[in-house]
Amino acid sequence: MDDTAPTRRRRPRAVLVFVGIGLVAGLLSGLFGVGGGTVIVPFLVLLLRFDQRLAAGTSLAAIVPTAAVGVVSYAVHGAVAWIPALILAAGAVIGAQLGTWLLPRLSQRLLRWCFVAFLVVVIVSLFVVVPSRDAVLELTWVTGPGLAVLGMITGVLAGLLGVGGGVVVVPALILLFGTSDLIAKGTSLLMMIPTAFSGTVGNVHRRNVDLFGAALIGVSACTTTALGAWFSTLLDPFVGNVLFAVFLAVIAVQMAVRAVRGRGR
Repeated sequence: MDDTAPTRRRRPRAVLVFVGIGLVAGLLSGLFGVGGGTVIVPFLVLLLRFDQRLAAGTSLAAIVPTAAVGVVSYAVHGAVAWIPALILAAGAVIGAQLGTWLLPRLSQRLLRWCFVAFLVVVIVSLFVVVPSRDAVLELTWVTGPGLAVLGMITGVLAGLLGVGGGVVVVPALILLFGTSDLIAKGTSLLMMIPTAFSGTVGNVHRRNVDLFGAALIGVSACTTTALGAWFSTLLDPFVGNVLFAVFLAVIAVQMAVRAVRGRGR
């Protein structure tokens, strides 16, 4: 009987794992405005022994339907800044192609340590700045180019790490652009759709994605994303910041552990 990696990833146990990962990722996606890649990637590596790059590519593909459902949930509450999201997406689409091109060429260990350092700064900042639910994302001659640059940086990280970019965009919109936490999350999810799609096209071309697993995770995530988005509207902004900081801390620890384990590779 053929026991190749693609065959193992289609066995009943693997299917159940894909579905379970999707349910958890969808809930966190709606709650924090992230794509869920920060959950999907480590779970694929730890539970199904995916190669790091294949996990990143599969995660990015799964984010497309997840983010789409999340956007609808936030839009119902008027918590999406449509034009700024498109500007972010334009920069992110370009960055995602660059990120997927760089994926086999850059040291993942160095990149993870830089990302960990960034997360630590964000975590500290979240306890200093408490967003107002009444704050909006105003488009000016300064914020416009700033959003494009932020989008490009996010796209590169999306292509390299398999994350949708919410862990970068949400805190950046809150801390640098003074946006409310709900608008930051809704806008982030909208930006992720073309970003993840663009990165997935590049990954498919480079055979760096398991479309079967991505489909199962994405569809499963869609069933819990709206629930997470609903929970986020019930949270006090400060409580939301604290929970997001805890979430980012978990991600930082994951990245640090994987960077240490990847030493010398």
